[in-house]
Amino acid sequence: MSFSLRFGPADVRVLDDEQVFDGYFAIQKLRVRHRSFSGDWSAPVSREVFERGDAVGVLPYEPETDSLILIEQFRAGALRDANSPWMLELIAGIVEPGESDEVVVRREAQEEAGCEFAELVPIASYYPSAGACTEHVRLFCGRVLSAAVGQVLGLEDEGEDILVHRIPRAEVMELLAQNQINNGHTLVALQWFALHGERLRDAWNSGAAATA
Repeated sequence: MSFSLRFGPADVRVLDDEQVFDGYFAIQKLRVRHRSFSGDWSAPVSREVFERGDAVGVLPYEPETDSLILIEQFRAGALRDANSPWMLELIAGIVEPGESDEVVVRREAQEEAGCEFAELVPIASYYPSAGACTEHVRLFCGRVLSAAVGQVLGLEDEGEDILVHRIPRAEVMELLAQNQINNGHTLVALQWFALHGERLRDAWNSGAAATA
């Protein structure tokens, strides 16, 4: 691959970095200059940046039934939605300092869906909203060993109320095609799965190890 980005970290100068809010999340106010495509340095610009922490997500796939395990829960940020603020999602959680992605994936899967995996395959890593947030997301697909389908799970002290679904792959792909998947992590994972799901099904049903 011959393409490369024009600039890198050395092409940014941080003039000020001030924490303006410190709660469960934090907000930093930055003043920076960066290289312009003209070759000059930009004028100083100010940006407030939401410090949310990194996150991982996992799309659980059950090759024996050719089904996906998805969870349904209320999301306050979607109250503006005229249809419903409940969303159909993959499993996700925040990575605490010192934790590995795999540890978080397996813990969150157990808490949110009673889900255990035999294997994890990386899907993608990305910044969902780099213009305003430092969050970096790493997504995986997991081969399901067991799941608490039909049960309501989640941590009571975090106000979680999560319903666990098993949905045939074909039905999930139809939801994707009809624009019924409206949250970013799940949308990215399902678009990947639309390309790789058949290969995963064949590999995992034959007992072979799957690779991204």
